[in-house]
Amino acid sequence: MCKLLRTAATKYEPLLEVLPRKAKELAGRGVDIVQADINDEASLLKAFEGSTAIFGMTDFFEPFVVHGYEKAIEIEATQGKNLARAASKTLTLKHYIWSTLPNGEKLTNGKWRIPHFVAKNIVDDFIKQDKSLLAKTTFFWITFYANNFQYPIFTPNLLKTSGKYVQLSSAAADLPIKTIGSPSGNIGIFALAILKQPHITLPGRFVCAHVEDTTTEKLLQDWSAATGKPSEYVEVSLDSFSKIWPGWGQEMGSMMKMWDELRERAWSGEEGILVKEDLGIGDAHFVGVKQAVAEMDWKALL
Repeated sequence: MCKLLRTAATKYEPLLEVLPRKAKELAGRGVDIVQADINDEASLLKAFEGSTAIFGMTDFFEPFVVHGYEKAIEIEATQGKNLARAASKTLTLKHYIWSTLPNGEKLTNGKWRIPHFVAKNIVDDFIKQDKSLLAKTTFFWITFYANNFQYPIFTPNLLKTSGKYVQLSSAAADLPIKTIGSPSGNIGIFALAILKQPHITLPGRFVCAHVEDTTTEKLLQDWSAATGKPSEYVEVSLDSFSKIWPGWGQEMGSMMKMWDELRERAWSGEEGILVKEDLGIGDAHFVGVKQAVAEMDWKALL
């Protein structure tokens, strides 16, 4: 993604500290590397100097592990607002891509409040109140990652007495899933297309980045095909799922349960949502779920 963004703009400026090896690789490609503190608006403003395009994203899960749900929402919302304010004050800015998620609380009339969605939705509203920044903003929804399979709550586990790898889920096997496939590369293809076509991605348009329509069970079948491991999809209650993985189970299990209720409406709620065909990248060489899983290292997990 860094290479694609560098091609589209004069420089790519990561907001998180880059490991020395990775930084050297990027620098070798002509990318200017700067460091900023996402909790410090002034440092972000300094890092953004001269930028014409900014890709803003925040991480709910790092503060969630340390502080729990509510504090993590507060921290992430503050970080997102810091990014937005710094972007708004960057005089050279032409395009701001904000990585966010649909408003599940609104879609379900308040029934489901998924913490890692909430802070991003708070920032959405913050950006919409800044008319100048809104005119330069594309709201970017990135769908289910193939590498979610490497997170414990999604990783199929071997049930020795059956010889199968069992994936537990709070959602039905036929739940429709939109997936980005491999986030590495695929996200960059979308981001570059967004930046190249401001006449359709601005002002304030929403882009849903997905490359495959599948189901929860089909995702597992693709995992089996890629790894050669026999598997079985087993639906369990949200309560049971949460007990198996305290904290994480409630967070991600609730998301899956909400999607199960919303079905085809899971990625909706905004006017004129753009997809890959609208951006002219319907035939791009995306890396799908099966290929992405095949390229992952499973030695430590299986």
